[in-house]
Amino acid sequence: MHYVIHCLDHDGAVEKRLANYEDHKAYLGSAPVKTVISGPLLADDEETMIGSCFVIEADTLAEVEAFNANDPFKKVGLWKSISIRPFSKRVDNR
Repeated sequence: MHYVIHCLDHDGAVEKRLANYEDHKAYLGSAPVKTVISGPLLADDEETMIGSCFVIEADTLAEVEAFNANDPFKKVGLWKSISIRPFSKRVDNR
């Protein structure tokens, strides 16, 4: 099953995001779930990072919740809101 994790940062958190970016990337590379696609959400200026979006492949919602709970960005309190929802992937444009 696929899941979407949509996270919005606290206002003015770019420095906190950048300070923890390497730990976040390392975590994604070793996570127990498959990341289909991920990346930062951007502000209207199309440059400033304001959140994160992931499409994850996992067997259960509990696995995805555990993955998110252990993300360094979550542990340092970067995100002010997190939404995790099942996702029905229908198109692969590769």
